[in-house]
Amino acid sequence: MTEDEKADRRGIYIPDDVAEAVDVPDDLDSDVDDTDYGVPDTNRRRRAGTVYLVGAIGVGLLIAGGFLPQPMWWTATAVLVAVGVYHFIAGWSLTIREGRALEVANRAVAFPVGHASASLGFTGWRARPVWNVLVFSADEPPSERGLVRIDGIDGHVVDSYVEEIPEP
Repeated sequence: MTEDEKADRRGIYIPDDVAEAVDVPDDLDSDVDDTDYGVPDTNRRRRAGTVYLVGAIGVGLLIAGGFLPQPMWWTATAVLVAVGVYHFIAGWSLTIREGRALEVANRAVAFPVGHASASLGFTGWRARPVWNVLVFSADEPPSERGLVRIDGIDGHVVDSYVEEIPEP
């Protein structure tokens, strides 16, 4: 990739000679890996739940076979079942991805959005996914900022907060 192509890319641009002079680590160098990153779907928790439930079945079979005679193993089995069931209950399918969350946040605020950043959080005992989108106005320097919280399952705006950025 040429220096001009690198300068045209979105994001932080550091010329090669400067990056080498300050020894930028590979994990911070955007030219090392051009693959897109995506937040993994939270329904992966169901796989962990399956492992816990299979473990509970295994311990139950060992108890029934007489290999684990002490009653405390029933407690271990109950804990494995409870954790496995919780993983299934909390294994939401994330239907709203990063790009869609940014679009919803853009429409939820009254100002034109310049820079924005989305991060995934969780709310409630079932760990429902919620996008936390930080938005800044498009003027230079930004005069307004806001936080828009968007449900990761159905895409509705959970909450929003907008304020003017005080001048220094």
